[in-house]
Amino acid sequence: MVSIAISFLIMIISVAVSSGFREEIRDGISDLTGDVQLVPADMNYINDSSPMSTEEEYIADIEKLPEVRKIVPAVYRAGIIKNGDNIHGVLFKGIPRDKGEADTVKLAVTIPSRLRDLIGVEPGGKMLSYFIGENVKVRNFNVTGVYDGIMDGTDNMIVLCDIADLQRLNGWDSDEVSTLEIGLAPSHRNTPGMREASDKVGMIALESGPEDGGRLISTSVMSRYPQIFDWLDLIDFNVVFILVLMTIVAGFNMISGLLIMLSRNISTIGTLKSLGMTDRSIAKVFLKVASVIVLKGMAIGNAAAFLLCGIQYWTRIIKLNPENYFVSFVPIHLNIPMIIFADVISFIVIMLLLLIPCLFISRVDPAQTVRAQ
Repeated sequence: MVSIAISFLIMIISVAVSSGFREEIRDGISDLTGDVQLVPADMNYINDSSPMSTEEEYIADIEKLPEVRKIVPAVYRAGIIKNGDNIHGVLFKGIPRDKGEADTVKLAVTIPSRLRDLIGVEPGGKMLSYFIGENVKVRNFNVTGVYDGIMDGTDNMIVLCDIADLQRLNGWDSDEVSTLEIGLAPSHRNTPGMREASDKVGMIALESGPEDGGRLISTSVMSRYPQIFDWLDLIDFNVVFILVLMTIVAGFNMISGLLIMLSRNISTIGTLKSLGMTDRSIAKVFLKVASVIVLKGMAIGNAAAFLLCGIQYWTRIIKLNPENYFVSFVPIHLNIPMIIFADVISFIVIMLLLLIPCLFISRVDPAQTVRAQ
């Protein structure tokens, strides 16, 4: 029972952590860059060319797609920031902000925590920024906040600002943007869902967009950050390996336990056989006893796993290095359907493995066991 409990404890924690990483990273990337981006094919983050309009009719067709949750216009512009002797390249992202918020502080930006550590700028400070193009433009932004970004572990550090500030910097009208970032419903925020949505958006832009609609392309966030999604797939593979390994370990521990029960009850088995009980009926008795042990171990393992996951979820006591894991803590997401599925499959596999020692019953000779008594 202890072996079963430990095996199911490890399995559930593995599933919860794997789902936690996937949910935390996907939500973080989605909030930062959207799940699907519609961009000009010749868009260049360095200069102020290739804007697209937010007043095209095809945008309404994209909004009608069932998997689309929101569409956010954004302006991107690469820049170099300087604070004393500290210089670093970043990507500025302008997004719509509430008018009252935008009017409170002019040229306000929110920076990732890793950038704050690199250049030593705190909220309330100034951030001198240079934008390279045909002419070098300089802006002195006001740092109003810091956020913990999923991209902090990479070189893609994004500084958030008001979209109007970058439109003025580029000399664009209020309806001209670099990209439309499309957020998908959670049920479609997976590999096949994002690919399908990207294909639909691209087809709509091609068929209903401007006459030169071919200049607009649709890309999913997976193509922009493939290394992160490859890392998530590797985690999923490791979890599958752990599930299989723990199921086998629990199954063989139960096999040894059942063999011990059978060997201790040879005389009982012989007596039952002499009274006319079949091998199958005797096996059912021992399998019922074994199934009770497995179910009790499952219950204990599940309860302990939920308790530990709850502690981590609410306290985030176990920390991680975001440069290696993209998040600063071990994320937990209790995917109940997946946990139930893992419990059911593991229980079935263990019970099937227990059919092996039941073959021992057919080798018991009632004449010898009764004579031995």
